[in-house]
Amino acid sequence: MPARIFITDPHRRVSGGHPWIFDSQVLRSEGDFEAGDVVEVIDVKKGPVGLGFINPKSLIRVRLLTRNMQVQVDEGFIRHRIRAAWAHRQRMGYTGSCRVVFGESDGLPALIVDKFNDADAPGECVLSIQTLALGMERWKEIIADELRALFDPRGIYERNDVAIREKEGLAQHKGPLGPDFPTQLVINENGLRMHVDIATGQKTGHFLDQVRNHAAIAPIAQDARVLDCFTHTGGFALHAAHYGAREVLGLDISEEAVALATHNAQLNNIADRCTFQAANVFDFLTNASRNNKLWDVIVLDPPAFAKSKSALENATRGYKEINLRALKCLHTGGFLVTCSCSFHMAPELFRKTIADAAADAGKQLREVYTGSQPPDHPVLWGVPETHYLKCHILQVV
Repeated sequence: MPARIFITDPHRRVSGGHPWIFDSQVLRSEGDFEAGDVVEVIDVKKGPVGLGFINPKSLIRVRLLTRNMQVQVDEGFIRHRIRAAWAHRQRMGYTGSCRVVFGESDGLPALIVDKFNDADAPGECVLSIQTLALGMERWKEIIADELRALFDPRGIYERNDVAIREKEGLAQHKGPLGPDFPTQLVINENGLRMHVDIATGQKTGHFLDQVRNHAAIAPIAQDARVLDCFTHTGGFALHAAHYGAREVLGLDISEEAVALATHNAQLNNIADRCTFQAANVFDFLTNASRNNKLWDVIVLDPPAFAKSKSALENATRGYKEINLRALKCLHTGGFLVTCSCSFHMAPELFRKTIADAAADAGKQLREVYTGSQPPDHPVLWGVPETHYLKCHILQVV
């Protein structure tokens, strides 16, 4: 019989669907357990809650896997959840590169699996995996085995070089799970060829969550002068050129990102209209507005400014300032494409921050598109952490 953990849930967060039990909620335990074991969770006022992985070293003491106390959490349970996650993607129409498992949203907390299809070798794919909590780490080999059975990938690469693992008492690590294999490939995204290296790229190797938002700029890109700020590997910039922009400039602070974005432009034969340079975006926009440089479309897709709740106040100022500077560099009738991938920057706060920037810039905005994450990154209601991406296309009128 599993050990029992007795908790309190004064804010009804757990009863409302959230799978995390924090250490401050734990009142006592019964029975013996080891870190990473499955335990029963009992609310002292309302009774049984569910089953989850426990880790005494983590502030998130238990990560719930199921609310059904009668379920056996074993190899079959893990394999079934992975198959169910892939079945959801297939139902949503995914056959190519996509996120196969999105942690809590797929009932597999702290597990991320991304699939990248090789555009130059039809039918072949590589997988990138993260196991970010101790309980999921213990099932890593079973997870990999099930993924091999589902996809027969060329290889699976572990991207556990993430600082959050240390909070779980886990070391950072990256490398192939199984035999070594080439980690570089070209994927197809909305008709564009994109170079990906799952060993060295950001996070799992490449951001798959902006695919739909990239495509959403098609109506505003035609014959436009476009400035893509924080371009990274060129996502929005390349799409703008692909959709008919006459001139695109992508900016990023990283020389490596600029080199890769330039390579992607060459891959797609659009380097004559799509160029990149290393620059501090804040400084670039300030100088541009002083010199009355204007664009038809400006894209802001920065890295997460608010990586913690304590950083939110400064992050809000940062988002307001960068949007203010961009708005000063737009023609009347021009478009601002502005994004935030900070979970702590809630959608309502993000909208308010942009509205404040527009007021300070003396601009009126008309919303023409609002996007979030695609269906392979599903948002689980009751778990706000799973809703992190916001994207607005706003016209200056």
